[in-house]
Amino acid sequence: MDGLRGNKIFAAILVALILGLVSSMIGDALVSPTYLSETVYKVEVLEPSLSPTEKSPKVDVLTPIGTLLATASVEGGKKVAKKCVQCHTFEQGGPNRIGPNLWDIVGKKQASKPGFSYSSAAKAMHADWTYNDLNEFLFNPRKYLSGTKMSFAGLKSDNDRANIILYLRSLSPSPVPLPPKK
Repeated sequence: MDGLRGNKIFAAILVALILGLVSSMIGDALVSPTYLSETVYKVEVLEPSLSPTEKSPKVDVLTPIGTLLATASVEGGKKVAKKCVQCHTFEQGGPNRIGPNLWDIVGKKQASKPGFSYSSAAKAMHADWTYNDLNEFLFNPRKYLSGTKMSFAGLKSDNDRANIILYLRSLSPSPVPLPPKK
């Protein structure tokens, strides 16, 4: 009887495979798929990579920063800045961490904090941190500065960006004048 037991197991597996194959063939005969003539889900094409000295194109959907800053608050910015304290410090003379100290950054040259090792893309920037630049950078750091070491995804909320920019402005002994409302 032991010799037949192996044959029975082999036959059971063979019957199961044949049954599965026949079921699949019957299913294919009963159901014929209808293919779409046009792709429903469109995949966005990534923008071509830029050299480290080039900024990404400006984002047209951002609300003008002057309008946003009119309703912003420094206290709100302090709350938003809590997201940043793992990588940045905000006090005068504070140390650099994973990111540079952000004391008195508004209106200063980009990538200019002493003692911090900036990415080559950031070192290639020769502009000052304007309110508009901060708004665009905080919205999407990797789009604003392709090649940045900053891994933060960005602040999508207009209110959060305006609050933190106003807070950063307050961290200066001589704050840069606010831009006009537009």
